[in-house]
Order: sequence, then structure tokens, then C-alpha cells
Amino acid sequence: MPTPIPTPQPDSPAPRPKHFYTSLWVQVSVAIVIAVIFGYLSPARAVAMKPLGDAFIRMITMIITVMIFCTVVTGIAGMQDLRKVGRVGGKALLYFEIISTLALAVGFFVGNVVHPGSGFNVDPKTLDTRAVADYAGQAKAQTVTDFLMHIIPTTIVDAFAKGDILEVVFVSILFGFAMSAAGAHAKPLVTILESLTKIVFRMVNIVMRFAPIGAFGAMAFTIGKYGLSSLGPLLRLIASFWITSILFVFIVFGGVAWVAGFSLVKFLLRIKEEILLVLATSSSETAIPTLMEKLEALGCSRSLVGLVVPTGYTFNTDGSSLYMTMAALFVAQATNTHLTWLQQMTIFSVAVLTSKGASGVQGASFIALVGTLSVIPTIPVAGMALILGIDRFMSMFRALVNMIGNGVATLVVARWENELERDTLQRNLA
Repeated sequence: MPTPIPTPQPDSPAPRPKHFYTSLWVQVSVAIVIAVIFGYLSPARAVAMKPLGDAFIRMITMIITVMIFCTVVTGIAGMQDLRKVGRVGGKALLYFEIISTLALAVGFFVGNVVHPGSGFNVDPKTLDTRAVADYAGQAKAQTVTDFLMHIIPTTIVDAFAKGDILEVVFVSILFGFAMSAAGAHAKPLVTILESLTKIVFRMVNIVMRFAPIGAFGAMAFTIGKYGLSSLGPLLRLIASFWITSILFVFIVFGGVAWVAGFSLVKFLLRIKEEILLVLATSSSETAIPTLMEKLEALGCSRSLVGLVVPTGYTFNTDGSSLYMTMAALFVAQATNTHLTWLQQMTIFSVAVLTSKGASGVQGASFIALVGTLSVIPTIPVAGMALILGIDRFMSMFRALVNMIGNGVATLVVARWENELERDTLQRNLA
């Protein structure tokens, strides 16, 4: 019997090439450009777009705490060596303290060299301080003990209800250790949490489809509310801070990346969507979910990413550190307040602590700065009214530096831990 000739099967259709306009970073870029034009031409209508940005930020923050909990818990529970958790945390905190203190010092250096507040000759009595008073009411003197006590939530549920990232990390670490100690008894729960993690990241992908709308709403509100004309009188301060931030990223972070064995430019290209999103929303928290996802894709372990990134958003606020020291000197210079080196060192020392509370939420750095200036009675806190109107524009770059700094820190700690080879990282970045 002759062997039947097989019927030729049609070739499977080749995957359709993606059009450039389907890329998220292109969509966000276009949304930002349209928002700037819309805000300039129709300020009143642009201000009404604020709920679009607020809704997107709220959707992101809604997911963050659950995502961090699942990531940290499953990461620790799956570790063979629990001592690695303490080792990674110690290395991360050491790195955070060195870089953020350097950022404070750079801000002081630029403020003393450029003198962005010189020539204003402002009488604090003529300023409208009502808006600043609202921030001053939120700024409280915080001791080291207060800061450490703040890490511990009142209840486990309270940490998630308030959305406090540091409290959630604390609860997650304890829960992860407990599950690891339980051994086989915790295996069913680990499986459930791993499945939940996959679902949460699917939620992130769904929410990120609304990123262009959120970016449009946030940027349109900023331009419509404050206007490009508001930048004029304070252009020296804004330009000084923006240029300092850019140089800090490429010189300091670039140097750190070079020592760690990867290209900063390639990393920035990898996170271009997050960069645009942070610039539009003035909040680094909007980038946390996708930043963590991309760091894992580059080869960092889930447990390390879950520990370093969320903790960095409290302890590694490099952009906020740059802003606080520069803005403090600006207020003193604008109000003709002479500061001795001892007073400047006092501000520096206080800012080391208060900057740790200036996390990704827009406006937190302004509150922290008001609290910092309160320790030097000779500096009129009313002078903060000068920069209140442009704080949103300053917040864009300080949030951006915070986000990039935490991404670089995660890769550095991963390389420090020898869990990510140089060749592997370079290949993944390429």
C-alpha cells in the first residue's frame, strides 16, 4: 500500500509588526505635547482636566501596596538564605545614605555658587503666607525616634489602608520571615500569593493603558493652573535646579553605573515610559509598578527588587535632597537673610532626616522643607510663598531624580550581591 503523501500545511501568519504609535512612550509623549498646548491656549478648561490625572495616580497607588506585599513576601519565602535579606537591606541603606547625603551637599554647593535668590530683595511682610501656613501646619518637628516609630503601623490593616509604603514593607518582611519559618505548612499560601502577584501585574498592564490620559490631565492642569508666564520671575531658580538635576543624573548616577558595569544611557532608554510619566504627573510613585517589572526583566531577583525599590522611595530621595538645600538657600538669599556656615550646617544636618520623609507624593518635599527651615528662626518661613507657585515645576525633576536613583540603586545592589552578572545585565539592556 503506497504511503500517503502528506498534505502541505499553510505557513502560520507572521506576527504583525507593531506600529510606532502603539508604543506607550509615544502615546504619553504626544499626550504631554497636546496638554502643554491646550493648557496654554485654554487655561480654564485645562485646569478642569485635573481629575484625569488624579484618577490615574489613584489607580496606581491602589495597586502599589498589594504588589509590594506579594513581591516581598514571595521573595523572602522563596529564599534559601534568609541572612541575605538583612545583607541586602544593609547594603541598600548604606548606598542610600551616601548618595542622598551627596545630593544634599551638591544642592548646597550650587546654591552658594549660583545664588539663585540674589536680587529679589523681598520683604517677608509683603508676602501672602496663607497658603504656606497650610503646609506649615502639616510640617512637624520629627526626631529620629519619631521616624523609627512611624515605620511600625498601628495595625496590619492600617498600613494598607493609609498606603504608607515603608509600613507595608515592614509588615511584608515580617510576614515573609514567618512564612519561611513555617516551611511546608506555608507552601499552599506561597502558591496563592504567587498567583496573586501575576494577577496584580496584569492589573498594572491594564491600568498603564490609561497612562496617556492621566499624563494629559496632569500636565494640562499644571500649565493651565500656573501658566508658563509664572516661570519668568523665578527662572534662575528653576533653570539652576533642572540643570543641577540633569548633571547629577549623568555625572553621579552615570559614574555609579559605570563602576557597576552598565550604561546609564541604555538604562534611561529602557525606562523612557516611566520618565515621561513622572514628568507629567510630578509623582515618582506612578512609576513604581512598571519600574519593578522592568528591573526584574533585567535580571534582578524579585526579592531584591521588592526590598530595594519600595525602601528607596523613603530613604533614597536624591531629587528631594537636591531641592531642599537649594530651595533653603534661595529663600534666605531672596529675603536678604545672611546665614553663617554653622547655620548652613544645621540646615544640612536637619535635612538629612527630614528629606527621608519626602517620598514620591507631590508636595511632600515642600512640607519637609517648611519643617527644615523652622529650625533656623532667622529664615522667614513666609519666604516659601515665593516658590509655592512654581513647586509643581520643581516637583517634576525632583520626582524624576528620585525614580531614576532608585532604579540605579537596585541594579547596583544586585551587582554588589553578585546575583546579576555584568555580561547578563549589558545583554539585557541591549
